[in-house]
Formats: sequence, C-alpha cells, structure tokens
Amino acid sequence: MHGTTPLLSALNLRKTYVKFANKIEVLRGVDIDVAEGEFLSVIGNSGSGKSTMLHLLGTLDKPDDGCIHLEGRRIDNLPAADRDQLRNRTFGFIFQFYHLLPELTTLENVMTPAMITHSMWSWWLKRGAIRKAALEMLDRVGLSHRLKHRPQELSGGEMQRAAIARALINRPRVLLADEPTGNLDAANGQHVMRLLRDLNQQEGLTIVMVTHNLELVHHTDRVVRLVDGRVESPEKIAMPTFAAAGAGT
Repeated sequence: MHGTTPLLSALNLRKTYVKFANKIEVLRGVDIDVAEGEFLSVIGNSGSGKSTMLHLLGTLDKPDDGCIHLEGRRIDNLPAADRDQLRNRTFGFIFQFYHLLPELTTLENVMTPAMITHSMWSWWLKRGAIRKAALEMLDRVGLSHRLKHRPQELSGGEMQRAAIARALINRPRVLLADEPTGNLDAANGQHVMRLLRDLNQQEGLTIVMVTHNLELVHHTDRVVRLVDGRVESPEKIAMPTFAAAGAGT
C-alpha cells in the first residue's frame, strides 16, 4: 500500500506558450498527487498537455501559475542551482528520443550524470565506484554485452534501455518517463515496460509515465487522463499478471 502523504504533488498548474501572435494555453489548472512507490500513467491525446506537465514536475520548465511540492517542500520556485541538483539526483528522466551522446560508448553515456555530479577531484577519487555502479545498472537492463558500443550501433530497444540505465545511475527517487516506448516496436515496448515495472516493484522506484498508448497503462497502478490541459478523471485499473500482459508478444 502507498502512503497517504504524496511524494510529489502539483496544484493549479498553468502554462501558456506564445507562438507568433497566438497564445496557446497548454495547462489550465492541473492538480495531481503522486504517492511514493507508485507507478502512475498520464494519458491523453496529442496536445493535451501531458509532456508539459511532466517537464514542470521535473523542474525542466516553470509554471506560469500554481506550485509543485516534493515531500511538502515547494520546488518550482527554487534557485536554478537547486533545481539543477534536483534534476541530477532526485529525478531521473527518460524520453522517446533517447538523447544519448553519439560520441560516447554505452558505458560512458550511463556514467555521464554521475560525472556531472562530482568535481574533477571527486570524480577521480570515485570513478571506480561509479564505473562499477554503471556496470551493474547496464547488467540490470540487459546491456552488459554492449558496453563499448556507441548509440548508432545499438537497436532502438537497446538505446532506450541504455537511457533507462543512465536515468537511474544516481539512484533517483522519481523516474519521469515521456513516451518511453514511442519509438519501439511492440516486442521492445513490452520489454521496456516490464523492466520499468520490475524497477517499481523491486526497487520501490516512483514512476510517472506519459503515454498515448492505452495498452501500456495495464502495467501501472493508476491512470490520470488529461483533456485540453485539465485532469478529466483519475481512475483505478485492474492489474493483469505479466504473463497475461506479455502473451502474444
């Protein structure tokens, strides 16, 4: 059972973008709570505000109005340096387009967030432990045989698994996933979803996933639907077993 106090919460989030002379209201007062250890999926049509909401929750962008709290502490109005630390240590991000650095190997890509965390001297002192952690994470996602391969040598499913390992190297409390299977075929998509569910159940990782694929929500605990920038209705869903969910894939 999840606790009653939200780990992450947002109140009355509003966001408007200006394109040429037009104002586009993307979020129009979104309220959302995420419990610690929960796997929450956010669904909605293209343009409903899903990705914008996820970016605001992870402090990649700032709301025009409203507020975001992590364990009761407001985070959307923190100084830039503090928000940078949150994104590096508390939040992990995975996206549809992977964003792996093409000049780095798989292992080097996964180690990058940990390298950024440390000063040059601290990095030299801790590089062995960080490399070990990256190796363990890559083994966890099934990529221990691809350590020296660069992104262009990996399949789409492998690149996404590398991106997941990179997102988890600093042991974040919350994983924010934006269409994590959007560029994958059905088999690889199911593999990634089972991996995320395992991380949620075995490691207690809190996950917020944005998707337009309704088939994926059966891997998650709860569904929130966005319609025209507002939460339409949260709903509980029945959880199938993984054997049933993966049948035929």
